[in-house]
Amino acid sequence: MTMTVAVLVACGACFALKYVGYLVPAAWIEGPRTARITTLLPVALLAGLIAVQAFTTDGALVLDARVIAVGVAVILLWRGANFLVVVIAAAAVAALVRAAGWG
Repeated sequence: MTMTVAVLVACGACFALKYVGYLVPAAWIEGPRTARITTLLPVALLAGLIAVQAFTTDGALVLDARVIAVGVAVILLWRGANFLVVVIAAAAVAALVRAAGWG
């Protein structure tokens, strides 16, 4: 019962937050400062998620095959590779590093 209530409260909060977004005056969100923030915020959030997933295990910093795979992905993206190629190459590198016993 407690979980059901928690899920319903979370759904209501999400709906309310979404609805409040429609009530914000356009003048508040059309400025150049807001445009810069809303452009860069998803990048910052994604970078934080990647860092947490790639470099930590159980809250501790861990350097293993994931670090090398992220490095390969960064290099491939920098060189302009297709995203699907980047994902497959990073997964393959992580698998090879783990199979070699380094991570």
